[in-house]
Amino acid sequence: MIPFSLPKRNEHLRILCLGAHCDDIEIGCGGTILRLLEENPGATVQWIVFSASTVRAVEFRLSSHCFLGDDNARNSQAHSFPDGYFPHVWKELKDCFEQLKGGASPDLIFTHFRDDLHQDHRIVSELTWNTFRNQLILEYEIPKFDGDFGSPNFFVRLSEEICRQKVRNLLENYPSQGDRNWFTEDTFRAVLRLRGMEANSPTKFAEGFYVRKMSF
Repeated sequence: MIPFSLPKRNEHLRILCLGAHCDDIEIGCGGTILRLLEENPGATVQWIVFSASTVRAVEFRLSSHCFLGDDNARNSQAHSFPDGYFPHVWKELKDCFEQLKGGASPDLIFTHFRDDLHQDHRIVSELTWNTFRNQLILEYEIPKFDGDFGSPNFFVRLSEEICRQKVRNLLENYPSQGDRNWFTEDTFRAVLRLRGMEANSPTKFAEGFYVRKMSF
């Protein structure tokens, strides 16, 4: 296994996180974001979700402050596209992605896995690749009933403390998801432990990602 580090730059690291639903980013790459901000305190993070009801938008705001801190949380955005209908509002979603081009170019982008079995997730992944061509894009995974977990080819090792913080933030900030039998501490920790084993992580924990293209 070959370790990889982000190139050192004179300017601060710029990160863009994209998710279909309010808790997707936290589930898929929340630990990695916590680690990146710990190691790069000057990093800027733009955190965008595309489907948020009124209740979940409030949860999203609270969660973004816990994961990002107050300054970066101000860059978070929650749109209100209908959950489950992204293929039918493709044009409107595409317009949102086109607007992202006007901002500062991110160094690193997190988005959904292209083979995710949730149609909203796949659309976000597709539009990410339609919009950005010269950035490192890491595709994250979401556990679900469909059973679409694959074999990631990029791993971020995480400390025990970061894993605890990720899971605690998820459970505390998204009470609306408490009735889902998979939205539990043991589910999230099991994924972190499995990917940690695959990454030969000395801490036993990691998050897994898919990389389609990478040059260095």
